[in-house]
Amino acid sequence: MDLGLTGKVAVVTGGSRGLGFAAAQALAAEGAHVVVCARGAEQLGKAAAELRAAAAPGARVESVVADVSTEAGVASVIAAAITTFGRLDVLVNNVAVAKGGDVEHTSDAEWQEAFDQTLFPAIRATRLAAPHLRKQGGAIIIVSSIFGREAGGRMTYNAVKAAEISLTKSLALQLAKDQIRVVSVAPGSILFEGGSWWKRQQSDPDEIARFIASELPFGRFGRPEEVGATIAFLASPRASWVSGTTVVVDGCQSRMF
Repeated sequence: MDLGLTGKVAVVTGGSRGLGFAAAQALAAEGAHVVVCARGAEQLGKAAAELRAAAAPGARVESVVADVSTEAGVASVIAAAITTFGRLDVLVNNVAVAKGGDVEHTSDAEWQEAFDQTLFPAIRATRLAAPHLRKQGGAIIIVSSIFGREAGGRMTYNAVKAAEISLTKSLALQLAKDQIRVVSVAPGSILFEGGSWWKRQQSDPDEIARFIASELPFGRFGRPEEVGATIAFLASPRASWVSGTTVVVDGCQSRMF
């Protein structure tokens, strides 16, 4: 299926690895021009090279070293897309940090960091992207989590991911008049090298084997490309009637229906 993304311009935050990289790869493979960003220059450079190698003919990939937890960082990424390509059609908000423990052992600083590193980048990027998306319509994808819908992850993570899901609905209602769709994607447990599940598997393979047996009905972790493909579809004109909702990509892991 041709998703109709050829020549479209997409910004993917946190695009140097994991779900952001997979989303950027899927979009570029469909012919979209992609701007990816991350804080680490070395890893971002490697990721950009891989993305260019896998992109469809004519699709360009640009990278921007930026800290999107800051207003200036977000602004630099959106500005790079407009300066380079003259338009913006897709925004994929995909960054998250959450630390702390239980309520008595999670500091105000840890709570603030969770919101600064996860929710505010999505808000700021959307604020800056909206005027450009409005010119021709477009899509905003917010990468949330199944633990934004039900308990299971770290408390701070649950809170910011739930906030992203709520933000998605509010934005979708506000921006529908401008022909801008907003969708959140809620992945389950995804395994990729360097990610949190990979680190846990390396440190305690027996415990992770028990987790897989008890919590993952398909008997395996999800793969980043499975989420990336979903994001590409939702960002495309093929999903023109999908907005204001959360699409779960979890292999039947979550308990909610």
